[in-house]
Amino acid sequence: MQFRIGNGYDIHRLVPGRALVLGGVRLSHPDDLGLDGHSDADVLAHAIMDALLGALSLGDIGKYFPPEDPQWKGSDSLKLLENVVALVVERGWRIVNIDSVVVAERPKLKPHIDQMRNNLSEHMGVSVDLVGVKATTNEALGPEGREEGISSHAVVLLERERI
Repeated sequence: MQFRIGNGYDIHRLVPGRALVLGGVRLSHPDDLGLDGHSDADVLAHAIMDALLGALSLGDIGKYFPPEDPQWKGSDSLKLLENVVALVVERGWRIVNIDSVVVAERPKLKPHIDQMRNNLSEHMGVSVDLVGVKATTNEALGPEGREEGISSHAVVLLERERI
């Protein structure tokens, strides 16, 4: 058996006039802020994509979905995630599990975690019990703690299905 581990990280600035999307769930920020980015700026999906790509040494999401390319403007990150999973599967690997965390002071994410897990598992074609999503604050430290942005970290384990 062959295994690969990948880790991913993403952070986006909170700005007015943008939707706040995490794990494919559109959330309401108490100050009507959303994440700035070329796509929908879903940091959770982006961190998972980078972890998947990193596990197979395929680069990062900027290689496949460059921000200067207008075709990706406003893209649904869950659709981009489907494309990344297809790259993994094409190369003969399967997802064993994913563990992730979103770092945000507000809004409270706990009520939305199950929907995020369901969205992610559906778009990756894996069982929801293989997708871990947690939320934490940064205890008022750093850009997340000052509510300047939201970040996410993800780790994935892949297993070789075929050579």
